[in-house]
Amino acid sequence: MPNLNDIVEIAEALESKAVFAAEERCVVVRNRNAKCRKCVEACPSGAIEVGGNRLTYSARACVSCGACTVVCPTETLIPMRPLDEDLATSIAQACVLADGTAVFACARAAAKRTADPNRYAEVPCLARMEESVLMGLAAHGVSRLVLVDGTCKTCKYRACNPGIDATVASVNTLLEAEGISLRVERMSEFPEELRVEETTGLFGVSRRGFFTQAKDVAKDAAEKAAVTALKKELEKKAPSLRDRLKMNDKGSLPQFNAMRRMHVLDAMDTIGMPIADAFETRLWGNVQIDTEKCSSCFMCTTFCPTGALRKSEEAEDGKVHAIEFSTADCVQCRMCEDICLKKCITVSDVVSTSDLFDFEPRVIELPEPPKKAGLISNLKRR
Repeated sequence: MPNLNDIVEIAEALESKAVFAAEERCVVVRNRNAKCRKCVEACPSGAIEVGGNRLTYSARACVSCGACTVVCPTETLIPMRPLDEDLATSIAQACVLADGTAVFACARAAAKRTADPNRYAEVPCLARMEESVLMGLAAHGVSRLVLVDGTCKTCKYRACNPGIDATVASVNTLLEAEGISLRVERMSEFPEELRVEETTGLFGVSRRGFFTQAKDVAKDAAEKAAVTALKKELEKKAPSLRDRLKMNDKGSLPQFNAMRRMHVLDAMDTIGMPIADAFETRLWGNVQIDTEKCSSCFMCTTFCPTGALRKSEEAEDGKVHAIEFSTADCVQCRMCEDICLKKCITVSDVVSTSDLFDFEPRVIELPEPPKKAGLISNLKRR
């Protein structure tokens, strides 16, 4: 039978990464001129490097805080521990026991063992919290939304603190736009109704229970190792990044839906149409094009990761003279702004409520592209 050290090593080897990087979604991988570095700026441990059409994630350096997965506009970085679905399930169960109060606590706060762990959801760090989970809870009618930290000012990863504040502010702006009184509360102590004095049996497992679980881990190790080997073999046969970024028939790189933002829109629709005509947000953007400067090169539609900017379906004489823009699909990655050769595109973080919930895109008429001078015209000029 393997000893305890063997079991721990096997468990660590089989444990999945805290973050999965879908590189083809990263705007810098798609175009080296993209300036987005939000994940790098948010990461407290230097686990992410971006540049030169490459995104590098170090699982060894990662501290599982989840901050990068929240700020990434294209959802390139996907949290694995916990998954969004697992977190939603955990908080749903806790809400029932907490009489409709949704409480999330960081691992440091949970370690104090001052509250019933069955009545809140634990995350490695509150930097892991993002809008779709919190707005989803608001749509389901929870009475309170509470984030409990373990005193971030003294935490080793306190660099995440501004990001947590930004998330709280973002969600509260959306709730205010909806015209409801619910707000996200942040505190360093658990709500009174969740606190407990006697913690015996509520946390962890006994020594005997631990070794019983350890025996199960050893029993399943060979099977899990085989699955891991198979997974690696399948990854070898998977299409390369170059193949995944091939241009399609419509002249654009592969596009995708930002699922978290779609979930936020669904939640807002459930709550009701926002009462604000417009609001500031980090989730969606408003694109404006100075058509007098535009050369109709359509580079913005080629590289737009979500299809928020796309060539108009209607053409005259086989030529496209317009771009369609959808606010709900814009993730404010600013790729179009960064790569525009004429610098005629601007992206605003203030969006119109009517545009956001409009199924029809806004049509932007473009000038005819300048005609290229031919050989004869060049000779005439001489």
